[in-house]
Amino acid sequence: QVQLVESGGGSVQAGGSLRLSCAASSRTSGAYCMAWFRQAPGKERQAVASLDTTAGITTYADSVKGRFTISEDNTKGTLYLQMNSLKTEDTAMYYCAANGPARSCGWWDRWGSHVPEWYFAYWGQGTQVTVSS
Repeated sequence: QVQLVESGGGSVQAGGSLRLSCAASSRTSGAYCMAWFRQAPGKERQAVASLDTTAGITTYADSVKGRFTISEDNTKGTLYLQMNSLKTEDTAMYYCAANGPARSCGWWDRWGSHVPEWYFAYWGQGTQVTVSS
């Protein structure tokens, strides 16, 4: 069982930056897909970025490409999302998610950002990001 705890959310003005963190309680061996999602009020939860921790491959939704960076510090067991040039439309609850070796980060071609929540085995509780104009 993996527990994920997000932190780093807050309120920022448009154009500003935030760094979200996701601390994982444990990590299984083998390929491990970790991802950040976001959900705005009244909207579906959508993937914004993923990291294949074995291959080091990152993938981003078009809406955040060039502005957000997903990374990890595996010595600390922590996943990060650096968010720059924030826009009001980035306002949402942000969630960290993870899968074990059975499921890869290869869902983007099939679902894009609309990967179903059941695809991920582990979820954090979320951290709120609010961007004001």
